[in-house]
Amino acid sequence: MEDCGAMPSRTDAVRALVVAAALVAVGPAVAGCAGTEGRAESGAPAGLVGSPAPDFHVKAVTGPKGPIALNDLHGQVVLLDFWGTFCEPCKKSFPKLEDLNRKYASSGLRVIGISEDEDEDKDKIPAFAQTYGAKFSLAWDGDRSVAKRYKPETMPSSFLIDKDGIVRFAHVGFHDGEEVEVESEIRGLLGAK
Repeated sequence: MEDCGAMPSRTDAVRALVVAAALVAVGPAVAGCAGTEGRAESGAPAGLVGSPAPDFHVKAVTGPKGPIALNDLHGQVVLLDFWGTFCEPCKKSFPKLEDLNRKYASSGLRVIGISEDEDEDKDKIPAFAQTYGAKFSLAWDGDRSVAKRYKPETMPSSFLIDKDGIVRFAHVGFHDGEEVEVESEIRGLLGAK
């Protein structure tokens, strides 16, 4: 089974608890990293689908740099992706996210990657972005404040937020071909034909 890249923890004991909790909570979704369906059903993760997206403030370290606040992005469709440099599926998903970014940014899509790397790995973010072609904004969630609001189950986990700030879709893990489904969701939220 391909490593899903569960969010890193501060100690091995906490890591074991997080992994165990994630497996119990999302069993089939975690299996999505191994190549089966990785889409969260409407109640997962953290029951955010259909609810207002929690606001956050981060500073982009790559891509369009500067401060990012979700509340400032109303009127745009936001694809919020939680990831880490340690995450093998993220290496596959980043080129797909960049394709979507390039194709729909001018129509109102904003792709934001939130790194859940540990402090000692945060300097790897720019090289990861360059290696995997990410030109969209990447921010580091050093204090885990964004992750605490969204509760990503594994890496990657992504949330599609509509123009009114409502979470409409959540995806846990990544599998080849998923970008077709995500693109369809984006087109619907943008009102594209």
